[in-house]
Amino acid sequence: MAPREGSLEAPTRHPIDWRNPEFYDEPAAFKELERIFDICHGCRRCVSLCGSFPTLFDLVDEGKTGEVDGVDKQDYWKVVDQCYLCDLCFMTKCPYVPPHEWNVDYPHTMLRAKAIKFRKGLPAGEKFLASTDTHGKFAGIPVVVQIANAMNHTKPARAAMEKVLGVDRDAWLPDLATRKFRSGAPKSKPFAVQDGAKSPGKVAIYSTCYINYNEPGIGHDLIKVLEHNQVPYVLVEKERCCGMPKLELGDLEGVDKLKQVNIPVLARYAREGYAILSAVPSCTLMYKQELPLMYPEDADVQAVKEVMWDPFEYLSARRRDGLLRTDFSQPLGKISYHTPCHGRVQNMGKRTEEVLKLVPGTQVSTHERCSGHAGTYGVKKNYHQMAMKIGKPLFRKMSEHPAGGAPDYISSDCPLGGHHIAQGFEVNQLGEPKLAHPLSLVRKAYGI
Repeated sequence: MAPREGSLEAPTRHPIDWRNPEFYDEPAAFKELERIFDICHGCRRCVSLCGSFPTLFDLVDEGKTGEVDGVDKQDYWKVVDQCYLCDLCFMTKCPYVPPHEWNVDYPHTMLRAKAIKFRKGLPAGEKFLASTDTHGKFAGIPVVVQIANAMNHTKPARAAMEKVLGVDRDAWLPDLATRKFRSGAPKSKPFAVQDGAKSPGKVAIYSTCYINYNEPGIGHDLIKVLEHNQVPYVLVEKERCCGMPKLELGDLEGVDKLKQVNIPVLARYAREGYAILSAVPSCTLMYKQELPLMYPEDADVQAVKEVMWDPFEYLSARRRDGLLRTDFSQPLGKISYHTPCHGRVQNMGKRTEEVLKLVPGTQVSTHERCSGHAGTYGVKKNYHQMAMKIGKPLFRKMSEHPAGGAPDYISSDCPLGGHHIAQGFEVNQLGEPKLAHPLSLVRKAYGI
């Protein structure tokens, strides 16, 4: 199919019809895959985004006809497996997304295929990796944490994990926290709610699995920044995983079970006028986009969507309302900052960069290329080397700051992406700058 002029209208998303039995009809899904692959083959604008598109184009070019009809249908799975649902093709590259008549939604077509594959059966290791609440239960248990973290850094244990769980022995893995964020953080902090602002004057913190179980310091940094700005906050009373890891596997029934726990709780905060903050972009996106598309008629889901904020999106809104304190006392020097894919596709602008640039004595260089980590994709044996290859151009760009020399800090809103970038620096011998989350940098700049 020859390329033609794309749509100039804003992209629109159709609901995900995941409850319809036809959604799981493999021949019908393959027919839609073939239609979309034919359009992508004729365009090829997305070739540099991830491994999925080069895999497709190689299959076409090496096939019997040089067209999509020459590709063995079973090889479609090779294309599907390389997609990690970053959403960049839909939001930043493809000219044929709805409302264009060709109606190309590559990520959600991949999601449909992943859901079919999940129902056919996946290795237990992949399912375990996506069960963040399961392995997170061990966080905060002293002896267990010590043993688990020691194994995380031991070659024989990593070799065993590679064999049993499919986790690449060389991939960076997070340690378990000695104390969970939700156990160590104040449950609430009252301040007078400032009236007259367009942004909500009080915050409910959805801590996320990663911050709760692995890196609670980021959550404490968020709390300190809110306190410094006299923003009243509460921790969400009860929470489970947002469901993004299960979505990436195609486990939509698993997503549904988590939604049934989270949404009733979060909807109460939404209706009480809270802004809900999530410091992991993938979790924020899950509530802003994926769940609303899975449950378009669910009023509670839509209510949560309207009040879910990225922390820097919220801080920028407070600044526009004249309520963000700018009494920064510590310069941060040269920062190479990475905007993660799941942050970019939220269409909120460069809010983290905006706040960091308020700090005197700070030079921010922003990079928007994918790091390659992509949730569990970057740690799996089958994909870790590809993840490092995808990220290599980013690693090199971030290693040289426009202000001259190496950066003082490398930083990403995605904590996992940040560590993946740091590993890329190490593997490619690009130096050893300090890794710090943007919230940690803002806290440092405030001197608190």
